[in-house]
Amino acid sequence: MQFIDQAEIQVKAGSGGDGMVAFRREKYVPAGGPAGGNGGQGGSVLLRANPQLQTLLDFKYTHLFQAENGQRGGPKNLTGASGGDLLIEVPCGTLVYDAVTGEVLADMTELGQTLCAAKGGKGGLGNKHFLSNRNRAPEHALPGLPGEERLLRLELKLLAEVGIIGLPNAGKSTLISVLSAARPKIANYPFTTLVPNLGVVRRPNGDGTVFADIPGLIAGAHRGSGLGHDFLRHIERTRLLLHLIDATAADPVSDYQVIQQELTAYGHGLAERSQVLALNKIDALEPDALAALIEQFQLTGKPVFAISAVTRSGLEPLLNHLWEVLDQVPSERTISAY
Repeated sequence: MQFIDQAEIQVKAGSGGDGMVAFRREKYVPAGGPAGGNGGQGGSVLLRANPQLQTLLDFKYTHLFQAENGQRGGPKNLTGASGGDLLIEVPCGTLVYDAVTGEVLADMTELGQTLCAAKGGKGGLGNKHFLSNRNRAPEHALPGLPGEERLLRLELKLLAEVGIIGLPNAGKSTLISVLSAARPKIANYPFTTLVPNLGVVRRPNGDGTVFADIPGLIAGAHRGSGLGHDFLRHIERTRLLLHLIDATAADPVSDYQVIQQELTAYGHGLAERSQVLALNKIDALEPDALAALIEQFQLTGKPVFAISAVTRSGLEPLLNHLWEVLDQVPSERTISAY
């Protein structure tokens, strides 16, 4: 499945139906009055958050979404049928902008949250509404009003409690495949992961926590280098960052500093986000070298754990610490629908 996290769509609500000019024609009623019905209400365009969706792929090829028009009023004071609303489902975590003004219309973070993106036009009045003492046989009605039309920009920011960050080949995809049911592509070359991967990791009490593997962070990511500029936005919603570091790299400390510099340069408070450091691939290190490396990273003041995603060594202490950190700040959303 393609991962699309930005899209631009045009939404057009239905126009209201025209009012009708009609008169009563009844036997033994020689002077029947006006009986033209009102036009029906035009359908609105609604956006609704759906946690089962994880991409804006549906909007890659379809850009125009139009609700039904209201029907014209009928004789005998019959009101025209209202146009059906058009319901568009978007992933939870979608920001909806007015593409013309740049105004944020909604942040679709809650299950079932609904936004009326374009309101349907009001139906026109039939001639029965213009009956008066001066005009006993009005011969005019009002046309229906046009529905609202808007150009929207959709921007998806994934909802995840824990964001796994690190340089390419640090083992992020391997880790999320071990911790959850996610099955991302894994290979021994940089930029294997081209899109964020979500996985639900089960706690001991049975609750689920969403982890996100964020790809493509390299030096200059905030300026558009690599893939990081496209996906840094997905870290903004995470409550905790798990910084995975390749312990077998030529200079793991320098690798750590590269990511920290990118978080600072990108802004949006990412550099101040709670972080846990995990030294990965420890199965390939001698104990003395590992001990020296851990001592270096402890100088950062952040919690440091030594793990091997391949052999699953050290994962339990790491997860226990992540649960403790997450429990300190109550979650504002549930993930039971994932």
